[in-house]
Amino acid sequence: MSFETVTIAGGTGKVGHFIAEAFLEDGSYRIKILRRKSNEEDSNEMARSLASKGAEIVYVDYYKKDDLVKALQGTDVLISALNMDFVGGASYYDVQTPLLNAAKDASVKRFIPSEFGVKMKYRANPLTDNKKLFRDSVEKSGLEYTYIYFGVLQEEIFLCGFDIEKKKATFFGDGSKKIPTTSFSDFGKYIVESLRMPEARNSEITVAGANMSPFEYLEIFEKVTGSKWEVVVNRKVVDVIFLDRFMAAVAQEAEFEKLDNDKFSFAPRPVSEVIEELVSNFTLSYNISDITPSGTTYYDKLMKFLGCYTYKDIDIAYFKTC
Repeated sequence: MSFETVTIAGGTGKVGHFIAEAFLEDGSYRIKILRRKSNEEDSNEMARSLASKGAEIVYVDYYKKDDLVKALQGTDVLISALNMDFVGGASYYDVQTPLLNAAKDASVKRFIPSEFGVKMKYRANPLTDNKKLFRDSVEKSGLEYTYIYFGVLQEEIFLCGFDIEKKKATFFGDGSKKIPTTSFSDFGKYIVESLRMPEARNSEITVAGANMSPFEYLEIFEKVTGSKWEVVVNRKVVDVIFLDRFMAAVAQEAEFEKLDNDKFSFAPRPVSEVIEELVSNFTLSYNISDITPSGTTYYDKLMKFLGCYTYKDIDIAYFKTC
């Protein structure tokens, strides 16, 4: 099946804009970006940038079906880059169900939900269990679908327990299971190329720029920083923050059974390059007081130099600081 028009819901967000950039660089499709109507008057640099490259920016009310159906008319492939709303309490199922219902009425051919990331066993974590509920709805919808998993974003690998400031690594479990990771610069390319793969229809694709154990990632951090790091192995994840519970589940359950990298035309960016960039940028950020004022947390410092958007700028909240 051939496709002409690709619509990306949340295409000006932290993840969505990398998908949009990849499609625009490819140049084979007409690209539409959905943004929520409440942002219509915002001066959004990302929206302006994507529009200047040929994307059509369409403002919609995600919870008004008629509005969504109108916006999706002529769409062949709908990609959801919406995240759960950590502020409003809406789950992945909640934020994507209106899209799915409108896509059916607009005769969209294929739906690519906001799976991405890691695929974990059922009941490994409430976040991914909620995604399974939505996958069930997608498969009952009658639309074609593709699930694409690329693991943890390498630019956010510090969330797997790597503390650059303290030169400390906290591993959940015994640190032996492999954690798949992919760079921001690559995952959009995987999505673009998946549209040309017959085997991607009504299927799942698993890819990774690197697929290594936490100790192997640690070796790169130690080499780049020129320091020996402290290692803490947390085998029992109790009384820790919500994010730690999720990352513990990732460390113990997210190992891919197979990779489909050989089906794609490009070699992924080396994870060592990304870690070098993380360390370099963190060192720069940490030493400039007006960028990281005293009293900010380690996580907030990392969010600043990674360029996270404010809640106002992103379509659906990405954690609580992006």
